[in-house]
Amino acid sequence: MSMPPTQGAYTCPYCRMASEGTGTSCPSCGAPVDVRLHVSDSGWIEQPPIKDMARIRFSRSTCQISGTYVPVAEMGLHNDDWVYFSHHVLLHTDPQVRLGNLPMKGGWNRMRAGMPLVMMTAQGPGHIAFSEDHPGETMAVPLTPGRPIDVTEHHFLVATGNVEYQWENSNIWFTTQDGDDTEWHYPLGMTMDRFSATGGPGLLLLHGPGNIFIRDLKQGERILVQPSGLIWKDRTVGMFLHFEYPHGQYWFSSARWQAKSIWLTLQGPGRIAVKSVFERPEMVGAVRNTSGATTQYW
Repeated sequence: MSMPPTQGAYTCPYCRMASEGTGTSCPSCGAPVDVRLHVSDSGWIEQPPIKDMARIRFSRSTCQISGTYVPVAEMGLHNDDWVYFSHHVLLHTDPQVRLGNLPMKGGWNRMRAGMPLVMMTAQGPGHIAFSEDHPGETMAVPLTPGRPIDVTEHHFLVATGNVEYQWENSNIWFTTQDGDDTEWHYPLGMTMDRFSATGGPGLLLLHGPGNIFIRDLKQGERILVQPSGLIWKDRTVGMFLHFEYPHGQYWFSSARWQAKSIWLTLQGPGRIAVKSVFERPEMVGAVRNTSGATTQYW
């Protein structure tokens, strides 16, 4: 997954993009240059927060990340560059920046899934800033053509105009039954956002609460994560649910279906990013149907 470095070039260990390495931060993702990798025994790499006032370059424009508690992404847009974003993250803009609406397909389904209905565009020249308006980390994900990523709901901040966007059903669900009532559950949300660069490198900014960790999964390698902890994954990474049940329950007992733990299984190859803040899935009733899952008794 790494980009082959050129002679004398620096390859960022976080975004895998090559640069001259002469600055204090990676010009593609803002990570500090030559920072010591913090790797856990299990292989997770801590994504370092983008330093205050770090500058990221894209096309002929720049993005400066300011602040560490509630980061602000301020872009200096060239006349030929444009970005798109959800309307609620706009913090301030120069009067000469041209704002517009970005038509989105499937508006009714997006509203049912709790996703923003109004997406906006901003065309340079001028400065414009975005903030998610709550504490956390802003993560810059450079995209190259042919390497799309899938992002879970409510993490998108802003993307450059050459990044294509579409949403698809997450296809991760299960149903529970409590008496005569059947309830549908979507641990990742009903939809996921897919982003891919076209015509050249693109930039995607995401926001996540807590700390962010990344990991490369080898071919066939699996890991269990809290479903709501996933931020993004490479398109090549497969996923399905995993349920854990108390050991020793009778096969014919209805209690057999009372799952005590719900995990998301991610299977390589590919890269994943998770956050340390998550919500545990609520379990009311017995699990009856799933989108596909493995089980374990303990």
